Amino acid sequence: EVQLQASGGGLVQPGGSLRLSCAASGFTFGSYDMSWVRQAPGKAREWVSLINSGGTPYYANSVKGRFTISRDNAKNRLYLQMNSLKPEDTAVYYCATREGSGLARLSEYDYWGQGTLVTVSS
Repeated sequence: EVQLQASGGGLVQPGGSLRLSCAASGFTFGSYDMSWVRQAPGKAREWVSLINSGGTPYYANSVKGRFTISRDNAKNRLYLQMNSLKPEDTAVYYCATREGSGLARLSEYDYWGQGTLVTVSS
């Protein structure tokens, strides 16, 4: 059974940093592209970043230059380093993956973690 467990969220002031982590199990982690997706209060889910099985990262324009995605295949862990946080980054952050590869619509994702809340506020 595929399991994804996101952690590391919390309350941070604007301009601050947080590091999210996602623990994966139940599948061959290193063979899958992995993504971070977020959902702000009252809004639709938004794709944030993807790292493919080869380690190449992709970012939404809204976070490019501020967020860094990474993975540790030996530990089955996905990370999201978030710097220069803004109030508009406030959301529940999910790690997700799917059976295919590459960028895709959120509806095509097969597996989702339970999410971790990030609140950016002074």
